[in-house]
Amino acid sequence: MEKETEKQRDYNLIRRVQNGDMVAFNDIVDRYKNRLMNTIIRMVSSQQEAEDIVQETFLRVYQHRNSFDFRHCFSTWLYTIALNLARNELRKRKRFKFFDIFDMQGHESEISVEMKLPSNLSKVLEKAIESLPDKYKTAFILRDIQEQPYEEVAKIMSIPLGTVKSRVNRARALLRDKLKPRMEESNALSKGTLLPVSLL
Repeated sequence: MEKETEKQRDYNLIRRVQNGDMVAFNDIVDRYKNRLMNTIIRMVSSQQEAEDIVQETFLRVYQHRNSFDFRHCFSTWLYTIALNLARNELRKRKRFKFFDIFDMQGHESEISVEMKLPSNLSKVLEKAIESLPDKYKTAFILRDIQEQPYEEVAKIMSIPLGTVKSRVNRARALLRDKLKPRMEESNALSKGTLLPVSLL
């Protein structure tokens, strides 16, 4: 029997949710809550606010379950809802402060890119990511930290595929330029220290 794909599993679950199956809805929550949290917490810089946004995201998924268009990917729809809520929160605050990715309690195992930097460089990388313009930062987080395909990032951000690639490449270049002098100063590269894979 052919193995069920991730997309097919999502479709099966949301169909069951549309038919009132709360077990299926709980399965969706369990399936995506950590991934969403891992993304949103980097955007809003607050554990509590990220939890509230993720909770509101799933509430809206349930409220609008019958409006889901099966021509699209469920995860794209889900991330779009979550990111829109996060952007609304950021607009309210009129500021953006990147969460300390090196002090994230309970989320380290979900970070998909290698972050084994010397302690004296951790803050440098943190500040470098924090300094990225929002449009580059969001694309970088979705593509290089969450490892979303370029096509999905384009749909989530509602921008052309070429623009996504351009923004991700620009983010990588900006981070590389900021990190390279400090890495050379500490001679970290020669000691085998690993940069995030996309920055090498």
